[in-house]
Amino acid sequence: MSAATKEINLGIDAKDREAIVAGLSRLLADTYTLYLKTHNFHWNVTGPMFQTLHLMFEGQYTELALAVDAIAERIRSLGFPAPGTYSDYAKLTSIPETTGVPKAQEMIRLLVEGQESVVRTARSIFAVVDKASDEPTADLLTQRMQVHEKSAWMLRSLLED
Repeated sequence: MSAATKEINLGIDAKDREAIVAGLSRLLADTYTLYLKTHNFHWNVTGPMFQTLHLMFEGQYTELALAVDAIAERIRSLGFPAPGTYSDYAKLTSIPETTGVPKAQEMIRLLVEGQESVVRTARSIFAVVDKASDEPTADLLTQRMQVHEKSAWMLRSLLED
């Protein structure tokens, strides 16, 4: 990663900003990958739970679309370019691509896994964020974790008997 040409003085040294951005780039890749998977499932879900899942998935991918912007803007605020290509995301994400069109129950299970993956990625960044006293990034991470934990819980609830 290369910093912007103009010197940035936010009270966070360049090495810490670079480490934070590396983590945020993984978070961005996970969020975008989950967005794409959720949108795909929204388009392709079938079965008796169609209406419920179609609407739930739409709400989730809409929220994820807003989240990728917030994460990318934080990366830019720290003085680095935000990754923005499929090849970048494929290298950075922890969420595997789903091929084909799974059944509705499998879609739900895969989305639970994706939501939980994003939480783990966000949580993994906290050590460097805390070390650097980067409160804006800590706030962003906390907000993202709250959303993904709640989404995972709601999806998981659909899998219970």
